Amino acid sequence: MNPWRDRRVFVTGATGLLGGHLVEALLGRGAEVVALVRDWVPRARSVEEGVLSRATCVRGDLEDLDVLVRALNEHEVDTVFHLGAQTIVGTASRSPVSTFEGNVRGTWNVLEACRECARLVKRVVIASSDKAYGAHDTLPYDEEAPLLGRFPYDASKAAADVIALSYFHSFGLPLAITRCGNLFGPGDLNWNRLVPGTIRSALRGESPLVRSDGTFVRDWFYVKDAVDAYLLLAEKLEEPGIAGQAFNFGNETPLAVLDVVALVLQAAGAEGLRPTVLGEATNEIPRQYLDCTKARARLGWKPPRPMEEGLAETVAWYREFLARG
Repeated sequence: MNPWRDRRVFVTGATGLLGGHLVEALLGRGAEVVALVRDWVPRARSVEEGVLSRATCVRGDLEDLDVLVRALNEHEVDTVFHLGAQTIVGTASRSPVSTFEGNVRGTWNVLEACRECARLVKRVVIASSDKAYGAHDTLPYDEEAPLLGRFPYDASKAAADVIALSYFHSFGLPLAITRCGNLFGPGDLNWNRLVPGTIRSALRGESPLVRSDGTFVRDWFYVKDAVDAYLLLAEKLEEPGIAGQAFNFGNETPLAVLDVVALVLQAAGAEGLRPTVLGEATNEIPRQYLDCTKARARLGWKPPRPMEEGLAETVAWYREFLARG
């Protein structure tokens, strides 16, 4: 049976990396997708490749509660994936207030809209982040680790995470939370992120730039594997013991930034290039990676494909994208 056929699904952040792939996957499964779109980004993968043309687009901001209530009510939405956020650490450091408005107010607005439309909305998946955990001496993080986000982006995700759980415990809103590692994959146009920025430099024959000192360690997660995790969690949400829970998702193979750069250059056939290490990153956690035992045990989630496989697909997409000019 296909649990998504004819299901009405609301997705925020639909022009982003994860949102675009999730909308595409839902449409492919026969869902009727309603996508919240703030800025129209012509070169976004979901726009340029016609994904959003097959969805119903609602124009508006997460900060506008009335828009969210109208979208859920008029389109009789059954399932909500809240992915919309300001996701760039550097942007959050430069403009914390706008980040808090989008990530924190935006989240409570989505939750409140779902509460107001509780007769319609049966399941809600909220995107938190591994950044919500903040810096810990003991790694990897499991879901019992306290949320100690201190820097603006990290704090915004920790706050949104706690607010989401309050809506479950206070109002019985049927929700679950994802805490994913660093996403990469086709369609990420934030060139200051490590993977797309390195790929673009490699395909141009230029030295890739590393903002940090290259030693930061992260959990890297291919976007198509993340989509599978989100769909699985939503499908399992009505089972006992799933609602009101947070789940880690990642590849559980932490890599330092310079190791990732080396893998990207290899995938792009540009092993001869050497990165330029700027050492200027601020407000970032030196080491973080995830324990996904809970997702395997409670959801039957399976670990993702090797990172090299995801990188090969990603490099191939950017090669075609950049060739189009």
